[in-house]
Amino acid sequence: MSNSLKRPKIKMLKTKSEWVWDIIGYSIYLGSLLFLIYNWSALPDEVPAHYNALGEVDRWGSKMELLILPMIGAFMAVLMQLFEKFPESHNYPQRFNKENAKEFYLLSRKLVNQLKNICLIIFSFIIFETVSIALDWGNGFGVWFLPIAILSAFIPIVLGIIKQKKIR
Repeated sequence: MSNSLKRPKIKMLKTKSEWVWDIIGYSIYLGSLLFLIYNWSALPDEVPAHYNALGEVDRWGSKMELLILPMIGAFMAVLMQLFEKFPESHNYPQRFNKENAKEFYLLSRKLVNQLKNICLIIFSFIIFETVSIALDWGNGFGVWFLPIAILSAFIPIVLGIIKQKKIR
């Protein structure tokens, strides 16, 4: 029998921090969708479709390609929302037991919540920048976008691992 099938199902309400992350992430994502819709008719037929590691546009494509970003963001948000809902299905270390289950679940659920919302914010920023470049409002992400995007996802993971190591 799988270890995850033996894990207790614990009903836990969303924490204040999870609500705050959701409000920020979903608001920014929704804002980027409204921004895209509002500016759609003004967009040229060709828009930035890919950026290199320096944040420079290295491929232009159809403005229809811009719809891929919100679709991936929505799919990812739904999938990660499901992962948040079932923390008993997450992967845990050997020391996991009924006594520390709630602490592990909460930490893991918060991490998934943060990563989901950070990804939504990153996708939103890419949409905003792509539209801005296409409309000749800006020059691009610049060299700092990729390191900041990677660090913004990496830091919560590292902090989560550190906090998880403290659970006994």
